[in-house]
Amino acid sequence: MTKEEDKITVRSDRDSDYTFSYKGQDVVLKARSVVSIADGLKNVVFPTVAMKIMNNLIVIKEDVK
Repeated sequence: MTKEEDKITVRSDRDSDYTFSYKGQDVVLKARSVVSIADGLKNVVFPTVAMKIMNNLIVIKEDVK
């Protein structure tokens, strides 16, 4: 059982889909959608992107140009 503080939510504020790696697999976060990850950031790899981190919420912004 994971602790509550290990759970994170990733929200996309982008107009296009965003791909990141979770446990070695590519995961597509659809534009303007939300995904929850039960075991925290230990197995997550984000490519370079604009993001805002607020407690256990990560907001994915449009790429920095």
